[in-house]
Amino acid sequence: MTGRPASAVLPPPLRPWLGTAAVLAALVVVVLGILYAGHSEPGRLDTWIVQPTADSVRPPLRYAALATDFLGEPAGAVILVVATVTGCLLLRRPRAAVLAVVAVGLAVGTAKLLKHLVGRTIHGDANLSYPSGHTAFLTALALVVALLATGRFSLGRTAGTSLVVAAALVAGATMGWAQVALGAHYPTDVLGGCCTALAVTPATAWLVDRTADRLIGRTAEAGRRQPH
Repeated sequence: MTGRPASAVLPPPLRPWLGTAAVLAALVVVVLGILYAGHSEPGRLDTWIVQPTADSVRPPLRYAALATDFLGEPAGAVILVVATVTGCLLLRRPRAAVLAVVAVGLAVGTAKLLKHLVGRTIHGDANLSYPSGHTAFLTALALVVALLATGRFSLGRTAGTSLVVAAALVAGATMGWAQVALGAHYPTDVLGGCCTALAVTPATAWLVDRTADRLIGRTAEAGRRQPH
């Protein structure tokens, strides 16, 4: 069991900090969901940041926004997840490979569920907008990669937490910019998507570690019981 901290996807030194961040992120998601439930117009915070329109950016920035948006579409998402899982396996980090699939799936699934619960729309009643699933996806994947790097390079509490938070913010801001620029989401939608990933991913990482540790313990116990 001495190798456990090195293989954990959620390093013990980061757990208190990321646990707190996850709780705060969940509160943001809930508060924004309550504030904008059933709305079909941008809120005061949205218009203070930017007035979302379909032509917020022109070429060549529009091409960059479209390329970023593709990363959150099914084809682009599959490519990124497969690449991440492959990298995890090549680095012999099976827990991280599992986390990449489960955390991303839960983040996107949670965002989709919240969309139906909140009922906020943009450009028509058929377009549920809160929170942004694209933003939740890329933020969750960035968190997984950052956690993998933290464990791989044995980063301490401060460096590891800084890397994980920075990765989430950069990924969330990048995809969020694309979604707002293309008129697909309000700014508060992408904030909710980023926070959804921040709330779900650390909890998922903890569960992956806990489940893997139990399986290892049961396997070791079974091995000791077998006659030699």
